[in-house]
Amino acid sequence: MFPPELPPLPALTRAEGSVIDHYLEAVDLLGRTNPSRGSDTYGSLRAAQALVGKAVALRDALALMHERGESELHAATLARALRVLDGERRAERVTLPPALRT
Repeated sequence: MFPPELPPLPALTRAEGSVIDHYLEAVDLLGRTNPSRGSDTYGSLRAAQALVGKAVALRDALALMHERGESELHAATLARALRVLDGERRAERVTLPPALRT
């Protein structure tokens, strides 16, 4: 049996797609640096080092949108794309884990 089919991505410009991709890459790395969820300093260090490059790529994608006259972020469409690409699960690692009840 196959897993359920994901909904299609909404129509995005190439620049919007680039923003989404770079944003999710940065979120993944930021989640790996979260001290409340990490297990070793070396992995967090490597993620933090890589985060710098991803932040630059995200900035460049947004700058390209701006230069092309794409002055608005269509939040609802971009949120739909993030959900299709599992953005909610990926962003969970950035937050604090639930408190343990004693």
